[in-house]
Amino acid sequence: MMKNGGEIYRVEEIITRICGACNIKHVEVFATPTGIFASIGSEGDNSEVKTFIKAIKYRCTDLDKISHINALSRNFVRGKISLDDALIEADKIENLKPFKLPMQLFGAALASSLFCLLFGGTLKDAVVGIFVGIISYLCSIFLGKYKISYFIVDFFCCGVATFLALLSTYLHLADNADFIIIGTLMLFVPGAAITNALRDFLTGDMLSGVARLTEAFAIAIALALGAGLVLKLWLYIGGIF
Repeated sequence: MMKNGGEIYRVEEIITRICGACNIKHVEVFATPTGIFASIGSEGDNSEVKTFIKAIKYRCTDLDKISHINALSRNFVRGKISLDDALIEADKIENLKPFKLPMQLFGAALASSLFCLLFGGTLKDAVVGIFVGIISYLCSIFLGKYKISYFIVDFFCCGVATFLALLSTYLHLADNADFIIIGTLMLFVPGAAITNALRDFLTGDMLSGVARLTEAFAIAIALALGAGLVLKLWLYIGGIF
């Protein structure tokens, strides 16, 4: 749940409910975006309490996996599935494959072109935005395979998108580079991170809210730096946008 972009309170609630379904009386859970701390044991002064720590080293946003995890936890708590079957099902969810590459590229092309039109671009801009979105998303997939920092990935991808938008306008393939840039940058805007940060604040998880808001702010800075640097270089070499 945590690795795929779930909310902090939901992670803590799932662990508490699963432990309760296993007749574990004492459960204390503290979760952050980078780690989960859980103490479990039985009631009484002489009870043995065990503490477990799980580091979260890689995070992404996969709403499909979150949906499956929620359904699995509910079925287990209600007694509809045994512990052994739940563990097998959890492994299956962990190994679920994402959408195939053509479908991902289709989504990136559709989103970038529609956002371009939404912000005021012309039909020519939207058509160019399709190809700019596809190329930028391919760059993010390629760099993501090497576990490169998301800051560098977003910086590079937005730089590529900005350069392609400026070049297409210079070659008179599009009318407005700015709308193409904005439409493509929307692919990398950390909307889920901002939403989860606000939800963490509202549920009282201040530490997680600050951490996620800082992460979203860092991503926004990377997007701005990637686009701004290319724009500055384009002006420096005498380009027109």
